[in-house]
Amino acid sequence: MKIALMNEFSQASKNAVVLEQLNQVAGDLGHSVFNVGMSDDNDHRLTYIHLGIIGSLLLNAKAVDFVVSGCGTGQGALMSLNAYPGVACGYCIDPADAFLFAQINNGNALAIPFAKGFGWGAELNIRYIFEKAFSGDKGQGYPPERKESQVTNAGILNDIKDATCKTYLEGLKAIDPELIKTAVGGERFQACFFENCQVQELADFVRAVVES
Repeated sequence: MKIALMNEFSQASKNAVVLEQLNQVAGDLGHSVFNVGMSDDNDHRLTYIHLGIIGSLLLNAKAVDFVVSGCGTGQGALMSLNAYPGVACGYCIDPADAFLFAQINNGNALAIPFAKGFGWGAELNIRYIFEKAFSGDKGQGYPPERKESQVTNAGILNDIKDATCKTYLEGLKAIDPELIKTAVGGERFQACFFENCQVQELADFVRAVVES
């Protein structure tokens, strides 16, 4: 599995701690991690608005399989990511959230609060969140006997989003071009995206924005 980690400006200083825990868990499970957001306070500046653009591009282009995001409360990142088709982002405070989201909703992104409640032992909580999010089979239901209805409802919700949204590329083209340009301006994002993108029209779109 390819996993992207994204931090925005208000919590950029937490990136090293979160990345360390994610790398430890992902490495043990054989997953790859791409640190595509801000790595510190002096990096290419991003807001949670940009995280939604970045995460949706990576997921819709099949450049990564899963996105880990967040902000101070996690709520802004959650709403930003869920604004796009092809993204099913859950809100995660503790390992139980991660486990239940993986089993019931089986989405492809998490939004985590990196300021609220991020105190003593925060690195342990983050590590255990990642262990529950990325270990074992997903979509098995909880409790298991409710798997069928939970899988069905998760699929219906994705279908509703697709039905009520513009096509993904059409939606991107309707967004303020400066927001897109800032979102895709980071070198680590570009490296991950262009190396792994499997949708040519999205690669062409991002390349045109970068070169503009």
